[in-house]
Amino acid sequence: MSGRGRLALCAFAATLLAAGSMLPLVDPASWIVQATFLLAIQSGVGALARRVPLPRLLIITVQFLLTLVMLTVVFARGQALIGFLPGPEAVQRLADLLTAGADDVGRYAIPAPATDGIRLMLVGGVLLIGLAVDTLAVTFRSAAPAGLPLLALYSVAAGLSGGAGRLWFLLAASGYLLLLLAEGRDRISQWGRVFGGTGRSPNGLAAGLEMSSGRPLAPVRTGRRIGALALGMALVVPTSALSGGWLAGSGSGSGKGGGGGTISAVNPLVSLQNDLNQPENRQVMSYRTNSGSPQDFYLRILALDQFTGSEWRPSRRSLQDVPKRLPNPDGLAADVAVTEIRSNISASRSYQQTYLPLPYPATEIKIGGNWRYERSGRTLVGDRGQTTRGAQYTVSSLVVRPTADQLAAAGPASASMRREYTQVPGSLPKVVKETAERVTKGATNNYERAVKLQNFFALDGRFTYDTSVTSGTGSAAIGRFLKAKRGFCVHFSFTMAAMARTLGIPARVAVGFTPGTGQSDGSMSVGLRDAHAWPELYFEGIGWTRFEPTPTRGSTPEYTLPDAPTGGSTDPSRPQASASAAPSAAPSASDSCPPQLRRQGECGSSTAPGAAAPKDPGTPVGTVVRVVLAALLVLALLLLPLFWRVRVRTRRLNWSAGRTPADATARTLAAWREITDTAWDHGIGPDDSLTPRKAAARVVRLGRLDPDEAAAVHRVAGAVEQVLYAPQPRAATGLAEDVETVRDGVRASADRFARIRAVVAPRSAVRVIWAASESWSALIGRWAARWRGLPRWPSRQRG
Repeated sequence: MSGRGRLALCAFAATLLAAGSMLPLVDPASWIVQATFLLAIQSGVGALARRVPLPRLLIITVQFLLTLVMLTVVFARGQALIGFLPGPEAVQRLADLLTAGADDVGRYAIPAPATDGIRLMLVGGVLLIGLAVDTLAVTFRSAAPAGLPLLALYSVAAGLSGGAGRLWFLLAASGYLLLLLAEGRDRISQWGRVFGGTGRSPNGLAAGLEMSSGRPLAPVRTGRRIGALALGMALVVPTSALSGGWLAGSGSGSGKGGGGGTISAVNPLVSLQNDLNQPENRQVMSYRTNSGSPQDFYLRILALDQFTGSEWRPSRRSLQDVPKRLPNPDGLAADVAVTEIRSNISASRSYQQTYLPLPYPATEIKIGGNWRYERSGRTLVGDRGQTTRGAQYTVSSLVVRPTADQLAAAGPASASMRREYTQVPGSLPKVVKETAERVTKGATNNYERAVKLQNFFALDGRFTYDTSVTSGTGSAAIGRFLKAKRGFCVHFSFTMAAMARTLGIPARVAVGFTPGTGQSDGSMSVGLRDAHAWPELYFEGIGWTRFEPTPTRGSTPEYTLPDAPTGGSTDPSRPQASASAAPSAAPSASDSCPPQLRRQGECGSSTAPGAAAPKDPGTPVGTVVRVVLAALLVLALLLLPLFWRVRVRTRRLNWSAGRTPADATARTLAAWREITDTAWDHGIGPDDSLTPRKAAARVVRLGRLDPDEAAAVHRVAGAVEQVLYAPQPRAATGLAEDVETVRDGVRASADRFARIRAVVAPRSAVRVIWAASESWSALIGRWAARWRGLPRWPSRQRG
């Protein structure tokens, strides 16, 4: 097979292996069959164009236009000109599908349904990556840069799924290494014939029967070793980095006694909309608390305090060991009424989060595992792979009850607080500040301004709660939200926080869960659809204070209501310990909730029956079946060399006993090929430069065979010389018995690892790849034969 043919085949395989990392993203995964078929057409046309040959730029143009035509036929055939040409209507249809696909990606959880838009994004993405890989590796014969588009394809899958898994990375990396190996063999083959190589002939004869094709063994082995080493490092190093805390917050130290360290947090808003749109409100946590007001028991994960213009995100903060008792909250004065409560929380085994959900402000936490404390946000962060999966912990926290007078009388925040938490990007539309000033007109203090902002979103502004709106936290998304007046908690909380900052009020956004649903046994159940985001505004003397601008979600804080208490604070040194609350089992729905949202369960907390302990429903049966089938498929692929080797051995040793000279020749050569492959499987590679007699002596020497086994090898080698060179060959007998004798001798002299590898991963199975290469070359040759009568353009291609 020609060098370009091998490279084209390997580029095709590498793209498909990298595309496999996207299989877990969509259910069903039938799109990969469609992508494979179209990618094969794209690669085949490229091979034909290079065979003509056409100029490189024209080859790329032909492949791109073909890709556009194929996507038009598959996704916009009804709008295409004469059924396949991409006219204006077809292009518009494709653009609409891409827009719809982007919306679906943000709306659905993984695995997402295979909508037309998502299928177009997947199939079109694979074809574009395939075109880039084919162009770099085959058309321009530079396989190394082709790893960049392959990496991009894998990175997209890993980013959307939160990590695509070692198996998919291994497959993608194997495809890239295969591409590099094919390029290396093609380059080496141009140096001329090298003796001592592991070769093969077009008709599949083993070493010693025909001339070498010039494929040296040593460089190939070296390439395999380098590739295996690089692949091993690529697998081990990132895993160690993630599990060991390099990226999870261990700077100068990690774990207990580690001292400082930092955290670069991942924005949790990626999954929040998916959680809200789940058809089943699967439980993630349950808890019991002695709080007298469970409707205010928000479980806070972390705070997002940096507004860059494109997004809200958490700051990079230093970490420390978890203190026995957490320090007092920032800004909380002694004259503000507080009650210390205690809560027992259990996380489901299906819920894995790096941050520990806590009531705010927590004062004492009892939990096992590797956790670190971030002081500014008062959050606990898992270290060295620690997550919330199955965690059970006890938390003491404060219920802060400021009065309206205390909030109104709050003094200005410190200069450092205002400098950090009132920053807004220059890209923020002017309408944000203008709307904030208009809404808060007449307010005399920051407390009145905050209440007016909250009521503007929740009551007066005619905003609509809608989880189908595209998520976004940047400046442009805030401007669109104020105009459309439709969104969910992300839009309400980030817009109010941004407006508060334009008014000089320190603000940030907390992400976590609303209180959940009361159960008949007095516990509370928190489900996926209780995921929420809310703004926190800072008031000197009170600290960070929760507000609730999102209509029909959560609960409005008591201190923001018109009849909020204005005095009579209790003694903070004598906390009011209340009895365990027994909340109603029915969800509290707002009377103002629209009927459509009430039917969807978006009014207040959603019902999730169950007991106090986490009720993880377990892995769905469909998922188990898919995982088992995938495992069986992977196992079958790994065992394919073994099955092929057993089949070939059986066929060779049971060759049909014909009486013609041709039958005798075929039977003898089959026996010799079996001896050669058996020796190869056990580490004795064939040498094309040797005659059968010398090759037999080499097998005897390297295989350390005894006299009987050596005699068997030489008898088969003598029979080969008879059928190849004798004027009147004599038919040999007992060849199958001699082959078995040699096989037993080679196995006995090999070590245990060599014997196991010879069975599970026989080296001679590479003949399957060679046979596929020959078939591909023959197919390309037949296709190219039809083009030979066409005029040929001059080409500047070399090699």
